Amino acid sequence: MLVQLVRPLVRTQVQMLAQAQSASGKLVGMVSQWLGYLGIHAEVTQLQTTGNRIQVSLCVGKPEQCTEAEWQQILDNLNRDVDTTPAADTLTYAAMPPTQQGKVQRLLAAILHASGQDPLADWPTLRPRLVALGIEEPMLAGIHSALKVPMPVELLVEHLEPEVAAFVLAKAIHIALLDQQISQAEDTALKALLNAVDSGAGTRSEAAAEGLANREVVA
Repeated sequence: MLVQLVRPLVRTQVQMLAQAQSASGKLVGMVSQWLGYLGIHAEVTQLQTTGNRIQVSLCVGKPEQCTEAEWQQILDNLNRDVDTTPAADTLTYAAMPPTQQGKVQRLLAAILHASGQDPLADWPTLRPRLVALGIEEPMLAGIHSALKVPMPVELLVEHLEPEVAAFVLAKAIHIALLDQQISQAEDTALKALLNAVDSGAGTRSEAAAEGLANREVVA
């Protein structure tokens, strides 16, 4: 997968950056290159250190995986929205209804089973590693229960809400990489989740395209 291909290259570049006498120019190029791996065209317009962090300002163009209709809709949304504070309605596990929480638990349990190990037998060792990934106690308890009745990912992703699929995918990638490798079963499960996310994006892009077309007709 992409992460396995890119990480060694990024590690090499980090080492080069640490050894460079003039690091600013190199880092500017690296940031653009890293985003380029994701198909995002970006230009660094400002770079400075702030305490123990690096502050970067970017000018971003249309990503390769973004249609013209989607990009125009994004620009329109940003132009209308003058509030730049982080959105407070980001989907969280605690805010999900019980039915969605159950889906999350079963899907993450399926990812753990896809590793080829016995997650129930390894639970005493596995649990603290999941806690380190930011998985809190209520979700952990649900995952542990779901491990006892495994279900195939292909069945679990049917009619899965794209927002829930995206939530699960972000955690599933980290879980799959706990052993520093992606098995074939894990790869299949991650792709199924990604397809569930994309299906929602496809529906939204069709709606955006229809909205643009209607606006052109009115104009």
